[in-house]
Amino acid sequence: MANTSNSKVTEEKIIGWFMDTVLEHEMIPKSIYKFCKENKIKEEEFYKFFGSFDGLQHAIWDKFFENTLAVMLKNEAYDGMTNEEKMLTFFYTFFESLTLNRSYVLFMLKEHKNKMEKIGQLKGLRNHIKDFASELIEERNSEKNLKILKHSPQLFSEGAWLQFLFLLKFWMDDNSPDFEKTDIAIEKSVTTIFQVFESAPLEKIIDFGKFLYKENFA
Repeated sequence: MANTSNSKVTEEKIIGWFMDTVLEHEMIPKSIYKFCKENKIKEEEFYKFFGSFDGLQHAIWDKFFENTLAVMLKNEAYDGMTNEEKMLTFFYTFFESLTLNRSYVLFMLKEHKNKMEKIGQLKGLRNHIKDFASELIEERNSEKNLKILKHSPQLFSEGAWLQFLFLLKFWMDDNSPDFEKTDIAIEKSVTTIFQVFESAPLEKIIDFGKFLYKENFA
């Protein structure tokens, strides 16, 4: 979609043009030069925000996370939620955001046949989700006086990331109306992981998460 406006170029506008271009042409643009020419902007305007198309793709996933967090924090009830409720709210909100951009997400994740390239664009998102999960478990740990009752934020955050990958693949394959099966999968998986979390070594949860990832996202 060509840029016919003389308004200021922003990060959000470039992301929008890129997503439109990908969907309209069913391919990633061949060069930044052609992309900028088609959208009637100068290359230096693109480079103010992104160093490459790879960087732009990573930024889109970062935006999904940032928008999710912004929506969650606007909810006045958020601060009073339990950790389990916060995790549920995060996944529900994040996948609502993905659904609004489903055509783009499906194309980008299916475009890369190589598993490492597919996951590579999610590198920044992985850090965000792990940080979010670590904060949740650190909050819970702060409420516990005995060290033996405390859990490793590193292990819990890795489990949350593997859980996200499982849900992402589930959502990609979900053909139910309004993706209601994904909502059920989110609820059951989060409830289960918190129940198991309190009664089983987290290393076992990680092993189970790796199995789900291998079976559903490889």
